[in-house]
Amino acid sequence: MRKFNIRKVLDGLTAVSSAASASSAAQQQQAGNRESEIQETLQSEHFQLCKTVRHGFPYQPSALAFDPVQKILAIGTQTGALRLFGRPGVECYCQHDSGAAVIQLQFLINEGALVSALADDTLHLWNLRQKRPAIIHSLKFNRERITFCHLPFQSKWLYVGTERGNIHIVNVESFTLSGYVIMWNKAIELSSKSHPGPIVHISDNPMDEGKLLIGFESGTVVLWDLKSKKADYRYSHDEAIHSVAWHHEGKQFICSHSDGTLTIWNVKSPTRPFQTITPHGKQLKDGKKPEPCKPILKVEYKTTRAGEPFIILSGGLSYDTVGRRPCLTVMHGKSTAVLEMDYSIVDFLTLCETPYPNDFQEPYAVVVLLEKDLVLIDLAQNGYPIFENPYPLTIHESPVTCCEYFADCPVDLIPALYSVGARQKRQGYSKKEWPISGGNWGMITQSYPEIIITGHADGSIKFWDASAITLQVLYKLKTAKVFEKSRNKDDRPNTDIVDEDPYAIQIISWCPESRMLCIAGVSAHVIIYRFSKQEVTTEVIPMLEVRLLYEINDIESPDGEQVPPLPTPGTGSNPQSIVPQSHPSTSSSSSDGLRDNVPCLKVKNSPLKQSPGYQIELVIQLVWVSGEPPQQITSLAVNSAYGLVVFGNCNGIAMVDYLQKTVLLNLGTIELYGSNDPYRREPRSPRKTRQPSGGLCDINEGTMVPEDRCKSPTSAKMSRKLSLPTELKPDLDVKDNSFSRSRSSSVTSIDKESREAISALHFCETFTRKADTSPSPCLWVGTTLGTVLVIVLNLPPGGEQRLLQPVIVSPSGTILRLKGAILRMAFLDTTGSLVSPAHEPWREHNVPEDKDEKDKLKKRRPVSVSPSSSQEISENQYAVICSEKQAKVISLPSQNCIYKQNITETSFVLRGDIVSLSNSICLACFCANGHIMTFSLPSLRPLLDVYYLPLTNMRIARTFCFTNNGQALYLVSPTEIQRLTYSQETCENLQEMLGELFTPVETPEAPNRGFFKGLFGGGAQSLDREELFGESASGKASRSLAQHIPGPGGIEGVKGAASGVVGELARARLALDERGQKLGELEEKTAAMLYSADSFSKHAHEMMLKYKDKKWYQF
Repeated sequence: MRKFNIRKVLDGLTAVSSAASASSAAQQQQAGNRESEIQETLQSEHFQLCKTVRHGFPYQPSALAFDPVQKILAIGTQTGALRLFGRPGVECYCQHDSGAAVIQLQFLINEGALVSALADDTLHLWNLRQKRPAIIHSLKFNRERITFCHLPFQSKWLYVGTERGNIHIVNVESFTLSGYVIMWNKAIELSSKSHPGPIVHISDNPMDEGKLLIGFESGTVVLWDLKSKKADYRYSHDEAIHSVAWHHEGKQFICSHSDGTLTIWNVKSPTRPFQTITPHGKQLKDGKKPEPCKPILKVEYKTTRAGEPFIILSGGLSYDTVGRRPCLTVMHGKSTAVLEMDYSIVDFLTLCETPYPNDFQEPYAVVVLLEKDLVLIDLAQNGYPIFENPYPLTIHESPVTCCEYFADCPVDLIPALYSVGARQKRQGYSKKEWPISGGNWGMITQSYPEIIITGHADGSIKFWDASAITLQVLYKLKTAKVFEKSRNKDDRPNTDIVDEDPYAIQIISWCPESRMLCIAGVSAHVIIYRFSKQEVTTEVIPMLEVRLLYEINDIESPDGEQVPPLPTPGTGSNPQSIVPQSHPSTSSSSSDGLRDNVPCLKVKNSPLKQSPGYQIELVIQLVWVSGEPPQQITSLAVNSAYGLVVFGNCNGIAMVDYLQKTVLLNLGTIELYGSNDPYRREPRSPRKTRQPSGGLCDINEGTMVPEDRCKSPTSAKMSRKLSLPTELKPDLDVKDNSFSRSRSSSVTSIDKESREAISALHFCETFTRKADTSPSPCLWVGTTLGTVLVIVLNLPPGGEQRLLQPVIVSPSGTILRLKGAILRMAFLDTTGSLVSPAHEPWREHNVPEDKDEKDKLKKRRPVSVSPSSSQEISENQYAVICSEKQAKVISLPSQNCIYKQNITETSFVLRGDIVSLSNSICLACFCANGHIMTFSLPSLRPLLDVYYLPLTNMRIARTFCFTNNGQALYLVSPTEIQRLTYSQETCENLQEMLGELFTPVETPEAPNRGFFKGLFGGGAQSLDREELFGESASGKASRSLAQHIPGPGGIEGVKGAASGVVGELARARLALDERGQKLGELEEKTAAMLYSADSFSKHAHEMMLKYKDKKWYQF
């Protein structure tokens, strides 16, 4: 928080310096310019950066716990994260600072607290009674490794088992160790010569709290009498133990073993098990033992009043089931159900009606935590159906490859997407309500709709409702279904440019107002979709194939030296064929045997049934040219008002009219410059033209003959064939490649020249030339070398004429250059408001229109919805251009640079977005060095600069995006989305918006002991644990054994968590705690000094042993 205040103090200085640097540029402006009139309302105090919520499945889960009274689920991960889930919409993310793996979680049931045990041998007590849970206490074990913990219901004493086989006892109120210790050598037979192994289980007898059941890994189980401090019974088995569970009456327990067996023991018969079961073993004849199976990793034993008990286990399959998926087995009476899971099982828990271990358990569901999923099984229904999961845990169903975020969308969008998505839901789920139902929702202070779109490796696209810090899937689109699937690897055509995931989504371009969607995939394919609420069957999928590749021929120089091959600029171009066709290309190789004119994917040629939702308008594929594969697409834009889509890669740019299904423009990047090439690429002698397949005709730049295109399946293309040497081909998209690519704008080598890719595209209605008096439709193009070029669009009138007359496109040369690749472009009007690209409002295309509608369409020009067209002729505009290194604001039509800001010298911008915030707009940037920055517009004053997140992997670079109202997100792990805000207002309201995990709930009544049990004994035996484990009875624990660390929650946290049985005791001791806190801190420092002295003496002893027998010359 302090950092933001410093930012505010410095804001005045930076504003002065940036104004000074901009003033010289501003002086060049004519006196009539009005940029000074724009009042900028955004100040640095409007900005503050903080994380809001994390969505998705917890990455690499390792532990699971459930509070049966509060109905809250907790999941711990291998990276020290803690995720808590209540009712749908109530979830919370916390992180242990150490980042060590969570090995076990234990709720203080109905207390609003949780104990976590970590792999670094620390215990932590979390207070869940605040919206952002905090650690109250921590305890670090110094000499022993924690392997298992057990906290009995309504007890304040936590049993901690260790790798050495000892059990220590921790007071969860003060987080101090009791002097009472159960040593392994006291627990096992004195005659036993071997160590019993680590503790794998601890639990108290449900009917007698004074008896503790201890399971050792080697196969020994001990029933320990806490009062007499000795073992009552010892149960020995040959096979290693993985888990133990009690029958609620406390007369029997069950163990799971490493050979796939279960043993049931009567408490008073320790010599041999009462029963041995091999759930998945093949029963052999002649009474022989069944074949051994895989280990049963966990077993639970739950009883019901009305029928047989449930025995639920994970693992234990026979070894001959190779390739079989992981299973959960439910044994109920004589029936055994084997439930296959999609991923390996991390842990499972049975949800029961009662929190009391000595009552009939009445299990109703099983929570199964898998490696990449969370499954809930309904035990009450036949067939054990699963519950429909309401949490957004399927983000990673297929790996996320790209992400877009839209805040403040049209209000009718979410209902429209929800209605088409509701039809995609699976059937056969449990009819019951989701049983994890704890907590309360927060206040909804944000009323605007937000949508997140994720693109995935399997070609699917998911639309998510992200309004008010929640997340819910709305609709899923499978883009791969338009292509023929190869059944096996032998079938696969050799045209693939990627071995795996050929349908992966790389870029998403979406117009929320018109609902037009365009995607670019990894196999150099582009698909345009239109939204419809009607189901249609497309007989022939509309398709275009585009040749877009350079060819560079080697030149032999007379003196034998190698001259670097350079392309020829010039006005003429060698036209080549474009094959707009509705079926896959047949010409698969050219005359010299090289693969030619073939796309990477094969479009289906059978009719395609398209459900309501997004339906295919056009498929465009780049084709192989003379043995060279098409390069991946690096930028993409769609405009519904103009009916155009444009895309580019490192070879050039192509523009397609998706209404007429024709290619309008197909140029190499160098040809966009015409004679204004700033890089002085020298011409060389003309080469012999290779005849391409298809008809040829001469075309002048900027004019097209669409009539020819309508008549013939081949049409002209304005591009020269220049083929790059293969070693220069960028093998990643521009974003991925930006690490290895040179960041310099000066170009001296063919390598850099060859990598000038199209990196940004923006349709707009603006001034294209200095002499323009009114804005006109055009396309602004940004390249990776920092050049901005403009292509003018001449559109026919609307209605039927739009489908008959051609769109004429003419490149008009370079506007300006910046350092680094161009990332984002936007336009402001004279008031400083954002000029949105023109768009058509959405209408249903699959319904025949009446005559009045058609007349309206004829009269309407598609660009009339653009705000800029209503401006006076004399008014100017501002173009905002952001590159990897700097940002510039250009006044139009004069094309003078009026403001300039060098964003970073040593790093580069990964993502830049022009976004609205507090009724104003700003430029938001995320740099590779981890800084998030915002700048005012149009003056580019720095408003925020915070070091937030180091760029540790490409996933963050690929998925980070800003949107309106101060929202941003990125993929923090392969399965989770992290949302953050850079708005001061949202940060202030966040506390209200977050849900509450803890709600006051009465603890259910304890089971009735019954008259006869009370009269003749029996029933549950209680134990005064304070009397046994308190300091007066057991003395103090060794200080060097564990070190107490107060958490940030501190005493306030204890006050918050004080209620129920433990709470009453906590309140009574609170005053003592506060008085004793300083003494406690002194004691902790002393303990830490003792520990460091101990470790120093240990190291000294090791050194002495190491060098004891060495001569002086061996040192």
